Amino acid sequence: MTKPKKELSPGQQAVFGVLGLVQAAFAFLAFWDLAHRDADEVRGPKPAWIPAILVNWIGPASYFLFGIKR
Repeated sequence: MTKPKKELSPGQQAVFGVLGLVQAAFAFLAFWDLAHRDADEVRGPKPAWIPAILVNWIGPASYFLFGIKR
């Protein structure tokens, strides 16, 4: 016997939609910053940050916290 599938309410769908847009914008900003920053201002090789930024929330946050030399 299978369990019935639970569907999200419209409010929950809206919250997940907004979170998805924020996550995509966060990654876009990290990629934009990486592309416009000189290599000597970034910790490690720039190409190594590309796959790291693709990891949902952790990648862009790591780039902004640890990848930029201050």
